[in-house]
Amino acid sequence: MQIENIVRKFLIEGEPVSCKEFGSGHINYTVKVLTDAGNEYVLQRINKYVFKDPVRLMENVSSVTDFLRSRVDDPRMALHYIPTHEGPFYFLDDEGEYWRMYDFIGGFCLDAPESEEDFYQSALAFGRFQHMLSDFPAHTLFETIPEFHNTIDRYRQLKESIAADACGRLSSVQADVDFLMEREELGCTLQRLRESGELPLRVTHNDTKLNNVLLDKDSRKSLCVLDLDTVMPGLSLYDFGDSIRFGAATAAEDEQDLSKMSMDLHLFEVYTRGFLEAATSLTDREVELLPMGAFVITLELATRFMKDHLDGDLYFKTAYPGHNLVRARAQMKLAADMQEKMDQMQQIVAAVVKQVRG
Repeated sequence: MQIENIVRKFLIEGEPVSCKEFGSGHINYTVKVLTDAGNEYVLQRINKYVFKDPVRLMENVSSVTDFLRSRVDDPRMALHYIPTHEGPFYFLDDEGEYWRMYDFIGGFCLDAPESEEDFYQSALAFGRFQHMLSDFPAHTLFETIPEFHNTIDRYRQLKESIAADACGRLSSVQADVDFLMEREELGCTLQRLRESGELPLRVTHNDTKLNNVLLDKDSRKSLCVLDLDTVMPGLSLYDFGDSIRFGAATAAEDEQDLSKMSMDLHLFEVYTRGFLEAATSLTDREVELLPMGAFVITLELATRFMKDHLDGDLYFKTAYPGHNLVRARAQMKLAADMQEKMDQMQQIVAAVVKQVRG
């Protein structure tokens, strides 16, 4: 089916006059659409090999974005998905492919912050996301990736890979495995608090990188959060933690020179300030555990990289032999640095809370 005919399945204004491949995403096929009425839209084919249940995924996305749109004054601060003529927010073509469409919002994204202000703006965006969805019934959302941040289960899987030692790699990484196992109890902290109900279930984004924040092209201020495919029920600390793991690290997540890897406390403070200024509905317990969120998410990713290394690199795409081991060691170095700086991180959070909450 031609792209133009797929476009016509949605309730848009005008007839399509231009459909051009758009963006740099690696998961979904994306097209920018211009109509003769002057309206611009984004059309996407959902990658059903990555997302096994596109229908329920779109139920998540449409319900969350509808909720967000009811809470913003500027329509650019929430994505607006377009229904089909039949009503659903997706179209299933004759080849079994799922398509969706939303209004194009002018702006730009960055793969990495070009200034502290960029990082701060991303914190505001994800903090607002948490705040605006604080009374959304998170338990009604579908888990697009089941048990994604269940660190207890991640450790269970790692232990299975250790026991199997399918590729005979265990002996060469025993010290690394020991590092991870020594921190198992601490790494499972958040999951245990989630299971006990001590931490509230929240709507979580689960991919809180800067390139998922749309910035205004003139003011450079954050507008909205993009790429909601991994929106699921979870903990606010997951999103905060992954932002710090990615954005406050002093090196890439696969840096081979471990001496370059640490956590920048100043960037931690910048992000914490923006996040707490916006996410005013977090509980005292959530705020207290923000540093632990950064540590746990970093450690969790290290266990995933190590498991994949032991399994023979089956899950994560690698660029060279031993790539997953390099990734695991970089994340372990970052987690260790966070552990050493935990008191300082807690002091920063306390100081920011005093500034923000008075």
